[in-house]
Amino acid sequence: MEMLADILTIILPAVAVLITAVLITGKMVKNEKARRDKELTLEAVRTVLPIRLQAYERIVLFLERISMESLLMRSNTTPMSAQKLHGTLLNTIRSEYEHNLSQQLYISADAWEVVRSARSNMVKIINGVAKELPKTATSMDLGKNLLEEIMSMDREPTKAAIDHLKQEAASLF
Repeated sequence: MEMLADILTIILPAVAVLITAVLITGKMVKNEKARRDKELTLEAVRTVLPIRLQAYERIVLFLERISMESLLMRSNTTPMSAQKLHGTLLNTIRSEYEHNLSQQLYISADAWEVVRSARSNMVKIINGVAKELPKTATSMDLGKNLLEEIMSMDREPTKAAIDHLKQEAASLF
């Protein structure tokens, strides 16, 4: 019996030390994992944030380039028919859009939908105004009517989309 008591006096403290060591080590490993996860998240934010901001920047540039005034300034450089200008405007919008398609990876789905809607509305405006003109109309006629149409609106679709993107980009900070 005395031998059992001696063995227990040796084993019980050893078991207590072992349990304490396991608990402390487990807590340390858990804290270290949480610290590494936090570092990885912070590093991802440092890497992704500039890319996302560049995407917002490029999409705002796209919207500025397809705004009516900008489109007409860049497309209506030589005298041409209204039909030719109509086709040029639509091709310019399509080309600009295709050039910026990959940016949807870096902006929210909501923002991308706003961009797509602005593009579609610009195409609808151009098509609607062009359809109302006679076949003999010049590019100057189409340009004038497009600018009048845009001025009659509360806000040009591209400007509304740019405002939305600015708000969303500001929320990244």
